[in-house]
Amino acid sequence: MSINKDIFERLRGGNPVSLDDLQYHKVQEVVSRTISLIAELNASSNNVAQVRNRLSVVIGAEIDESTTVFAPFYTNFGRFIKIGKGVFINHACTFLDMGGITLEDNVLIGPKVNLITENHPMEPENRKSLVCRPIVIKRNAWVGAAATILPGVTVGENAIVAAGAVVTKDVAANTIVAGVPAKAVKSI
Repeated sequence: MSINKDIFERLRGGNPVSLDDLQYHKVQEVVSRTISLIAELNASSNNVAQVRNRLSVVIGAEIDESTTVFAPFYTNFGRFIKIGKGVFINHACTFLDMGGITLEDNVLIGPKVNLITENHPMEPENRKSLVCRPIVIKRNAWVGAAATILPGVTVGENAIVAAGAVVTKDVAANTIVAGVPAKAVKSI
């Protein structure tokens, strides 16, 4: 790993990035901007089109009008979120996306879902570092209310994550997972 490599590339690449990193100020600038924009987004909670437009500004890409996002919505970064067509994101979801979050077409995200791409090393001396890994939710998947998806997880096409599940490993296509930690309970 080279310190000369851009901090955003290192975050997306899964390399540990110390909060003392010389480039960490770039992350803090994005976070400050995003927190301000998210406050504006959440103030528009009664207007779905306005929420979608404001989230488009946060992520830096236009979100298709077939997608619905209900406020409040929370993210600390936003630049690494990709949202497909026909996606539905219910109230009070949190997306920590420094590792990258991709929601393919027709994904359903229940209320209070947490998509967390950021983690910290286990060793106490390195704990003030970030290690990020992407989350991918494949086409037609459904993530139930208050489920949590952890770094590095892919949820397969047509899969269902049951409400309240904590997903630590990939979910196969056409599979229902439930529990803490989530385990396959049924095939679709």
